[in-house]
Amino acid sequence: MPEPKKPGAKDKKVEAPPADKPSEDDGGCDELVPGEEPQMSQISGLFVEKPQSVTAVKGKNVTFVAKVDSSQMLRKPTMKWLKGKWMDLGSKAGKHLQFKETYDRNTKIYSYEMTIVKVVDGDAGGYRCEVTSKDKCDSCTFDISVEAAEETQQTNILEAFKRSGDAGEDAGELDFSGLLKKRERKQKEEPEIDVDVWEILKNAKPCDYEKIAFQYGITDLRGMLKRLKKMRKVEPKKSDAFLKKLDPAYSVEKGKKIQLNVELSDPNAQVRWLRNGQEIKPSAKYIFESVGGIRKLTINKCTLADDAAYECVVGEEKSFTEVFIQEPPVTITKMLDDIHVVVGEKVEFEVEVSDEGANVKWMKDGVELSRDGKYRFKKDGTKHWLIINEATTEDIGTYYVYTSGGESKAELEVEEKELQVLQSIADLTLKAAEQAVFKCEVSDEKVTGKWFKDGVEVTPSNRIKMTHMGRTHKLVIDDVKPEDAGDYTFVPDGYALSLSAKLNFLEIKIDYVPRQEPPKIHLDTTGSFVNKNTIIVVAGNKLRFDVDITGEPPPTVCWKKGDMELSEAEGRVRVETRKNLSCFIIEGAERSDEGLYHITVTNPAGEDKADVMVKIVDVPDPPENVKCTGVGEDSASIQWDPPKFDGGVPVKGYLMERKKKGSSRWTRLNFDIYESTTYDAKKMIEGVLYEMRVFAVNGIGMSQPSASSKPFMPIAPTSEPTRLTVEDVTDGTCALKWLPPERIGAGGIDGYIIEYCVEGASEWVQANETPVEKNSYRVRGLPVGEKMLFRVRAVNIAGRSPPAVMAQAVTIREIVERPKIRLPRQLRTKYIKRVGEKVNLVIPFQGKPRPVVTWLKDGAPLDTKLVNVRTSDVDTILFIRQAAKEHSGQYTLSVQIENMEDKVTLEIQIVDKPGPPIAVTVTDVWGFNAALEWKPPKDNGNCEITGYTIQKADLKTKEWFTVLEHNRRPSCTVSDLVMGNEYTFRVFSENICGMSDDAGISKNTAVIAKTGLKQKQQPYKEKDMCSSPKFITPLIDRSVIAGYSAAISCAVRGHPKPKIIWMKNKMIIGEDPKYLMQNNQGVLTLNIRKPSLFDGGKYTCKAINDLGEDEVECKLVVRVITEKEEAKK
Repeated sequence: MPEPKKPGAKDKKVEAPPADKPSEDDGGCDELVPGEEPQMSQISGLFVEKPQSVTAVKGKNVTFVAKVDSSQMLRKPTMKWLKGKWMDLGSKAGKHLQFKETYDRNTKIYSYEMTIVKVVDGDAGGYRCEVTSKDKCDSCTFDISVEAAEETQQTNILEAFKRSGDAGEDAGELDFSGLLKKRERKQKEEPEIDVDVWEILKNAKPCDYEKIAFQYGITDLRGMLKRLKKMRKVEPKKSDAFLKKLDPAYSVEKGKKIQLNVELSDPNAQVRWLRNGQEIKPSAKYIFESVGGIRKLTINKCTLADDAAYECVVGEEKSFTEVFIQEPPVTITKMLDDIHVVVGEKVEFEVEVSDEGANVKWMKDGVELSRDGKYRFKKDGTKHWLIINEATTEDIGTYYVYTSGGESKAELEVEEKELQVLQSIADLTLKAAEQAVFKCEVSDEKVTGKWFKDGVEVTPSNRIKMTHMGRTHKLVIDDVKPEDAGDYTFVPDGYALSLSAKLNFLEIKIDYVPRQEPPKIHLDTTGSFVNKNTIIVVAGNKLRFDVDITGEPPPTVCWKKGDMELSEAEGRVRVETRKNLSCFIIEGAERSDEGLYHITVTNPAGEDKADVMVKIVDVPDPPENVKCTGVGEDSASIQWDPPKFDGGVPVKGYLMERKKKGSSRWTRLNFDIYESTTYDAKKMIEGVLYEMRVFAVNGIGMSQPSASSKPFMPIAPTSEPTRLTVEDVTDGTCALKWLPPERIGAGGIDGYIIEYCVEGASEWVQANETPVEKNSYRVRGLPVGEKMLFRVRAVNIAGRSPPAVMAQAVTIREIVERPKIRLPRQLRTKYIKRVGEKVNLVIPFQGKPRPVVTWLKDGAPLDTKLVNVRTSDVDTILFIRQAAKEHSGQYTLSVQIENMEDKVTLEIQIVDKPGPPIAVTVTDVWGFNAALEWKPPKDNGNCEITGYTIQKADLKTKEWFTVLEHNRRPSCTVSDLVMGNEYTFRVFSENICGMSDDAGISKNTAVIAKTGLKQKQQPYKEKDMCSSPKFITPLIDRSVIAGYSAAISCAVRGHPKPKIIWMKNKMIIGEDPKYLMQNNQGVLTLNIRKPSLFDGGKYTCKAINDLGEDEVECKLVVRVITEKEEAKK
């Protein structure tokens, strides 16, 4: 901002800063200038071009231009041109002030122009333009200095003669002002005094800022307030409660303890410790200590959750601090190892760090790795893994792992996978019409290949077929012909490998007699057989069972499972047959493949059969019916049923996992197999809901998890009740009372169970069927004269607590106690109530056995029709619904036990307002005075008359005015009466209930005679004051904050008094308790209690009388305060 002007100094021209470098003067919407409303919008740079300060020549035109970028705005901006602090120039538009607005659609820039036509001296000063758009605003300031135009020497003196008016040369009068010379006034040169304006402002009151700024030539009040705000130093307020406050901040390593200390001026003062605004309760983690005036808070085993703001509160004063938890650097305890794999294998980089909760970062060749389909990250305690499911040659490189305190690297080498030949092609020698089958098996199922004959690729046809199933590749040639003979080669794609075999065609023309041999099945029981004719296969694996067959001619083979015959067609379960071999194949064994299979071979010489049992083993089914059978303070008993199907292999045991309800993270409870179907889970948090699931494990693997158990909560029974005592003993009953347990826990208390037994016996009898919630109970049906022992247990969801046992036996016998009335203090004096009020007197008494209670009024028995009495074992209640004067009197209460008695007497007085005084008379009139006398009222309201109030009235106006109050005597003198008037008087009587409803009016009047003055009375003409309603103050648009009560007001006049109607969005506001409508002498106010966003809208106030109506309206905007605005505050 410009420096303030010193007295006597000349004004200098100050240019406004360019738009790209806003000065301190710009964007001042966040400062509060005295007299202005606080700005609600967010400050932002909206101006593309701002008006510049100028020095204008008097009589010339000057134009100011402001440009606003609207590309980021949702609606059209609003521009205001202001002079000084609050003068809106928009209302001054005319010949002297002209405004123009244009919009460029290409650049989305609004241009605003303000032109001052023929500048005059009054246009000089400070100006401001403000632009607002919804939640954004911006402003800038500029100055106008006016200087006189240069004078020109007149050559023709006749030209100085001018005539006023526009009719022509001869019209109007001569104006000789043009001949006057302008003469500069000589100013007295005063020595400049060096004044420090800022020191004056710092020591001045805020209400004097504007006066001082005007005196020293400061035009930019916003900039002045900004600078004062920076200069003013806030002195720390001295604390009355603290001698030593908390340090601004504390730092501690994770896992260690920290101690916060304050010293108080009052050693007996109580303190409260808060963490993030929540009060801290003492526990094993938070320990409170008090030594004299020193208060200590110790935090044990600090975790990251303890990194927070803490405060110590003493009464209304607070001391704040902040605790920072430092994590120790995480080091690597087990480095990465180099890995060498082939293409397609799984890669696992493993590293072990020093902290379980540590985070690590994986990188490859300087690039951070992210979790996607290729890379997976795994974490278990302090171990971390980087997993690549199928390695490729692109994964070759250096892998790094980083922690906050260390790093490690390892190399990954990936080699091309070598293809292994599991079964090569065999040479074949075949005769005409036979089938040639070339078959080979390689190690990779995904490898494809091509067949060649004598170097020429074989093409499939109806006779030649090529198949690929899994790792097996086949070339089948049906109906072999001589031209099929040659060298056959299989070449896998992508590998420098080939498998070759030769097909020899044999043409034999020999007539022979075929030899016949019965067929025979030769089962090999040394392979996968676990016992005779039984094969065990793991589910999902492949079964290939070769059966050697002999016989001549070659027998036909038939495989069956039950009645279903297995075909030789290709499929998951199939049969492959050659001359002396039959292969039974199951691809990916399933549970449904289990069963007994039959093989039958036949030829003309006979038949042979064999049975093979195939058993499929798998992981077991999940366990069932997982449930919680009992809970403790930090434990729970879990039970489940074994799985229905054990997978064909006995279940070895179970693994358990638990999680908090609502969480997705499961925690393994045991890593060694647990054999039982019940488990006690430990180390749980009391009051937290948990869920459990179980896995079954057999020799094949682990099952899927069971269904989660129903949520359960570890809860411990409470401790025993405390301070069990006997409250009362009668014949056959005993009343007990106790205090709640010291430790209740998260389960709370559902009630109490009371038990008793005869002294010396061991059998306890439960006195109540259902738990009682109160801390007292009367045990009934006890044997008279016996000594009984009592005990009480607390009950909650976790069960019964240990018992609180009576230390000594209680003899069941009535105790005689003398009757005694304990009269309340307020009834020991006269009890006064007004007519119509409720009387409810509770008077306790004591005595055993139950005493006989008797009430008397004025020595006679109490009329129960007028007064209600209710008596219990310990008190009696006197109740009158509506008090009347007849209820006044002396009441006697008698409490009697046999020949013992106690009595008390209490006095009740029912009072009411008195009646009016009687016989009010003007006894004497002299000068400007009048003497009055009267008699006390007949009805004094059942209490003493405390005084009288006297009022006078002129018979002309008949308006009453109070002249005396609380007059004790039944007479008075009224002075200062007006001469020539005739007065009448009235008198009200008073007592403790107030003033009488009616007044005693004087029977005669007091005439104040005139003293020689005569006045000619003018006829009185009454003025018609009737008018239609008209609002003299309109409603003003407002913006309020949600949750803070607001009010809108206006003013109206009209006669007769108009009826006022408030409307919101054209809907009449009825008797809504949210709105309070007030009318004070024509000032109308609508109070809105804690408005919400729904309360925003257009509010209308309408005034109606018989002569017409008028209305005003305003817009109310309710907005929610944002986090940024809260931070500014």
